[in-house]
Amino acid sequence: MNWKRMTDQAIVDEMGRRVKQLRLQKRYTQKELAQNAGVNINTIQNLEYGRSVTLSVLIQVLRALKSLDQLDYLIPEVVESPMMVMERELKPMQRVRKSKKK
Repeated sequence: MNWKRMTDQAIVDEMGRRVKQLRLQKRYTQKELAQNAGVNINTIQNLEYGRSVTLSVLIQVLRALKSLDQLDYLIPEVVESPMMVMERELKPMQRVRKSKKK
């Protein structure tokens, strides 16, 4: 899937579709998932129908689906190379500056 070419709404729609597929695969009704996640059934419907929900709701739903480990694919952990560790220890980064455009 080419996420870069998708609009924000298209991404939200796709995420909702995937959550729905996962729910069906695990044989949960929307009501069961809502109860297990500690949210209202309307929240599950909103998520599945491509309406925005909070990140904490997504986490609750993934936890209820026993798929919280999927967050590693969403935002992988940054692994520092030994050189990066050494540079950071020598001079810790204070801020990021953008170079001026000419």
